[in-house]
Amino acid sequence: MNAAESLRAEAAKRILVKDGAYGTQVQQRRLGEADYRGSLDLARDQKGNNDLLNLTRPELVREIAQSFANAGADILATNTFNANAISQADYGAEGLVREINAASARIVREVAGAGRWVAGAIGPTNKTLSLSPDVNDPGYREIDFDTLSDVYVEQIEGLVEGGVDFVLIETVFDTLNAKAAVHAARRVDPALPIMLSMTITDLSGRNLSGHSIESFWASVRHARPLSIGLNCSFGAGQLRPHIAALSAIADTLIMAYPNAGLPNDLGEYDECAEDTAGQVREWAEQGIVNIVGGCCGTTPEHIAAIAEAVRGFPPRALPSVERRTRLAGIEPMTLAA
Repeated sequence: MNAAESLRAEAAKRILVKDGAYGTQVQQRRLGEADYRGSLDLARDQKGNNDLLNLTRPELVREIAQSFANAGADILATNTFNANAISQADYGAEGLVREINAASARIVREVAGAGRWVAGAIGPTNKTLSLSPDVNDPGYREIDFDTLSDVYVEQIEGLVEGGVDFVLIETVFDTLNAKAAVHAARRVDPALPIMLSMTITDLSGRNLSGHSIESFWASVRHARPLSIGLNCSFGAGQLRPHIAALSAIADTLIMAYPNAGLPNDLGEYDECAEDTAGQVREWAEQGIVNIVGGCCGTTPEHIAAIAEAVRGFPPRALPSVERRTRLAGIEPMTLAA
């Protein structure tokens, strides 16, 4: 039984738990620039380059991963959200991309052992394929599809080298960016399992490229993802109706991991573990999730509370979906039989 099959089998028995936010844990340690840089000879300031810690402070990354495992997480993600050539170019560290990803995957693989799964985290980068950064030139794009696919290939190759079970294409604000990541994953290994997680930018339930929940699913369903879901954006309460909408139409596992509420005026998250867990429990009671976890602001305490809150609830049953031709624009369109 391969990793995808084993995860599906376990998800049929119970609601699984994903880990929380690496960034939150790193910020709590208030590292200095020298902590990030280590012994690497890099020209630019490295403070804030959390992904570089896989090379310069591997013991810290291992400690964070272990804390989430101890809290009850079944799925551990790698510390690689910005470990791509576009994001690392801001730090002058783009030459280390493959090494960063492989190192993080090895660290988390070691922590996960035989009883957990490892997801290679892939962020959206700070570029968008769908929108122009220049209001005076709507047709302009900073990057094209093939270039972004190449960027993702490099990252995914490093993750696979390090031993991940799946790739998690997360915080999808631009559907076309996600399609480039899917394209890259298929180039690396057509059989590599993919998890997809959209982030909505307002309470209407659309991402930055304007796609609704239903349209996003229609756009990526061809990839046959192991899971589909939502992360970041808002707290669990605000995400619930959108998760319910996706749960009703997606014939694959639903994974959702909210922020610890909404940020305060300082950009920090105040929602306590019990409050977050109580709201996630409502998802379990409603039967709309298969995998839950935490995003920005969530700590091992949040993950432990979430794991306890969903324990004993049956997992969401996959819906029986009529096979129809569906086309995706800003809104989906279903063709008559």
